[in-house]
Amino acid sequence: MASVHPTAIVDPGAELAAGVSVGPYAVVGAGVKVGEGTRIGAHCTLEGPMTLGRDNVVHPHAALGCAPQDMKYKGEPTELHVGDRNTIFQFCTFSRGTAQDGGVTRIGDDNWIMAYVHIAHDVQLGSRIILANNATLAGHVHVGDWVIVGGLTGVHQFCKIGAHAMTGFQSHVSQDVPPYMMVSGNPLGVHGFNVEGLRRRGFSRERIGLVKQMHKLLYRDGMTLDAAKAQIAALAGTVEGGDADIALLLDFLAASTRGIAR
Repeated sequence: MASVHPTAIVDPGAELAAGVSVGPYAVVGAGVKVGEGTRIGAHCTLEGPMTLGRDNVVHPHAALGCAPQDMKYKGEPTELHVGDRNTIFQFCTFSRGTAQDGGVTRIGDDNWIMAYVHIAHDVQLGSRIILANNATLAGHVHVGDWVIVGGLTGVHQFCKIGAHAMTGFQSHVSQDVPPYMMVSGNPLGVHGFNVEGLRRRGFSRERIGLVKQMHKLLYRDGMTLDAAKAQIAALAGTVEGGDADIALLLDFLAASTRGIAR
């Protein structure tokens, strides 16, 4: 059975799985589905339609599943999907999607989302991501796995941040950030690649060397983007396990719509 504090309000149309706890003065609306073991803190607001997976921890005063802050939104039945084992700190705000995109704001698993983070409509957030305090993701932003977004960073709508990338404190992200890269500043600059993050994730010395070489081709050798892409593609087969790293970068570059930080 779920444990609901006497002061909490849970709509009869909400679904709480076994082991869910709902804290004082929280409000859980109709169309909200909460998975086993998830804890919802005091004064939280959850609005549906939304799904919150298993073993999440939602700290006090978070507002999840709110209507998108988009003037085109006219009440369409859009959704928020949150995966499993996420930690969501105080005063975070997550919006549902819009009909102009896929209609779903989606958050993966095992993310660490610190206080006052805003995740706007139609954002697609991967897994094992850290969003530091006051990071703000505008509408339609895509963030890959293992990304770290520094505190007070703003990400412009429709931007993409590739897997394993990292943004510094108070960065202004107005173009796509390729996988592995470290960026900071306003205007945004690329300042190397996330070597320490790759070490922590078990990348071999050879694979890290390959990423370093790709960074050099893309940012240090004075090539055009097309020439750099061709040289990166030519690295295939040179490092055990490295072809997937090459494909990750090249696929990202091919899909970029706002141009890359460079």
